Amino acid sequence: MSRIGLRVLEIPGGVNIEVSKGNMVTVKGPKGELKQQIDQDLTIKVEDNEISLERPTEQKRHKALHGLSNALINNMLEGVSQGYKKELELVGVGFRVSNTGNLLEIIVGYSHPILFYVPDEIKVTTVTEKGKNPTIILEGCNKELLGMIAAKIRSFRKPEPYKGKGIRYAGEYIRRKAGKTAAK
Repeated sequence: MSRIGLRVLEIPGGVNIEVSKGNMVTVKGPKGELKQQIDQDLTIKVEDNEISLERPTEQKRHKALHGLSNALINNMLEGVSQGYKKELELVGVGFRVSNTGNLLEIIVGYSHPILFYVPDEIKVTTVTEKGKNPTIILEGCNKELLGMIAAKIRSFRKPEPYKGKGIRYAGEYIRRKAGKTAAK
């Protein structure tokens, strides 16, 4: 049995939460504003500085929605108060990245540079230091959107297992394989 749905979430300072008709949850904070539709079977209670969810029955569907909804609201509260950050490294000879506003230009060994527009909700910065791998830093309040954009950028050149070249998350471990051995 999951207990994630049963936890009571504390609302951080400077964050306003509003539950409108139809269980539309709106969270406003210093980093932005997020909206999420929660299933209408669940009951959302906002009291004092805490938010809790209650399920009507012990059905498997309600239990699953209970934990999911609690996690989504928790991610929203954390996103608008602290924000989320993802870093991607480009590992490989000649791999470069630059940005003009939210337009990324990624050069990762293809015959042409990849131009990728990042949505306005996400702040993009690129860092290129001598002796270190070029880095893409993505920041935003929406965890789901940030993860999707980071995964899309990584998909342009996934790290390969022999030399480890490609776009990877900062700190990601790449399982390496041994190459061919000479036959004698």
